[in-house]
Amino acid sequence: MPQGRSSFVQRRGTALMRGETPYRIVGANMWYAAWLGADAPYGNRPRLIRELDRLQAMGVNNLRIMASGEEGPLKNSIRPGFTGPNGTPNAAQFEGLDFAMAEIGRRGMTAVLVLSNFWEWSGGLQTLLWRATGQYMDMGDPAHPWPAFADATAAFYANEQARTLYNAHLRRMVTRTNSVTGMPYAQDRAVMSWQLANEPRPGGSDAAIARNADAYYDWIDDTAALIRSLDPNHLVSLGHEGTQGANGQEDVVLRAHRNIDYLTAHIWPLNWSWVAGDDLAGTWPSGKSKTAAYLDVHERLATTLGKPLLVEEFGFPRDGETYSPDTSTEFRQRFYRTIYDAVEASWAAGGPLMGSNFWAWNGEARAQHPDAHFRDGDLAYMGDPPHEPQGWYGNFDSDEGMLALVRAHAETGGLT
Repeated sequence: MPQGRSSFVQRRGTALMRGETPYRIVGANMWYAAWLGADAPYGNRPRLIRELDRLQAMGVNNLRIMASGEEGPLKNSIRPGFTGPNGTPNAAQFEGLDFAMAEIGRRGMTAVLVLSNFWEWSGGLQTLLWRATGQYMDMGDPAHPWPAFADATAAFYANEQARTLYNAHLRRMVTRTNSVTGMPYAQDRAVMSWQLANEPRPGGSDAAIARNADAYYDWIDDTAALIRSLDPNHLVSLGHEGTQGANGQEDVVLRAHRNIDYLTAHIWPLNWSWVAGDDLAGTWPSGKSKTAAYLDVHERLATTLGKPLLVEEFGFPRDGETYSPDTSTEFRQRFYRTIYDAVEASWAAGGPLMGSNFWAWNGEARAQHPDAHFRDGDLAYMGDPPHEPQGWYGNFDSDEGMLALVRAHAETGGLT
C-alpha cells in the first residue's frame, strides 16, 4: 500500500508523513471537483471519474479543491455555490463534494479542502462581507482600481458578523458526514488538510496590511483553533501565496503561519510581470531566475518555521499566451521543470519542500465560445476559473508533453 495510505497525513518537523513514510506530493488543482460530483443538472459524475483516472495514471496523489462557494452579487463568481445568497446550504453541492471525496479516497489520493476565497470567482470573503454589510466591490471595477479590491476584502478579518458567517460554513463542512461513504470528514484519511481560504491576504496596499495585521493574525489563529477543536486528525493550512501576498514582507508570512501546520507558496510569473506572454523566449531567463529565487526564499522561511513547504499553486501560459489545446507548451514545460527540479532536490536532501500542485487540470474540457470566455450556464468546467480565459493556465488531456513531464516527476518521487 503506497505511502502508508491507511494513515492520516501528519507533520513531523519539516516533513509531511503518512505513517512512517515521507508524504511526497505530486499534485494538481481541480477546484471544480464538487461541481462535477453533484447529482444535479450542472454535475457530471462520469467525467469526474474519467478525470480522476487520468490524474491517477499520471501519478498525481493530491488535489486541491474548493469546499466552499458563496453566491451573491459579484459579477464573476461561479453559480451555483455551496450556499445561496442568503447563506442557505445547497445540498446538491455538499453531496457533490461527498461524491468527489469518495472517489478521491478510493484511489488512495488525498485532498486539500479550501473553505473560502480571497478572490471573487467563488464568491469568497467579499461575498461574506456583502451578506454582513450589504456592501460589496467587484474585482476589476474601473471605479476601484487595484489595490482597492484587496484592501476592501481584507476588511473581512475585523468584521465579526462576516466571520460568524464564515464559521457557520466551516462548522457545517468540518463536522459533516459523507453521504456516500457514511464516514465523518474528520475521520476521512482522504482529507489531507483543511485550508482557511484561497490566497487570503491582509490587504493589497502597505497601509492596509499594516491596518489589518492584528485582525488578520487573530482570524488565522482563531480559525485554526476552531478547526482543530472540531477535527484533531487533520492538518490546517492557510492557502497563502507567500511573500508576494504580503508585499514582500517576510515577517508577515512568518507570523501568519505561526499556528499553521505547513507553509505554502504560489508562483505566477506572468501575473507578476516576471515574464511577458508575447515574448516568453526573451523574458523566460529572467522569469526562471526569479522563480528560483522565490523558491529559495520560501524554503528558507519554512526552515526558519521548522515546518514543511508546498508550492500548492504554480501556473504558466501556453506559448504565445494562447488558449487553444492545439498550441505548444515549450515554456510551460520549462517552468514546471524548474519547480520539479527544486522539489526533487529537496526530496533527495530531506529538505522542507515536500511537493507541489500545478494550476490546474482542464482534462477533457474545452472552451465553449470562440472568445474563450466563460458564461453563466456553461458546464465544461476547467481549471481556469470563470473570470479567466478558458485554457489560459490549465492542462488539457491532450497536452502530451505536460502529462509526460508530470508522470516522470511522479516516477522520481516513487509515486507510480
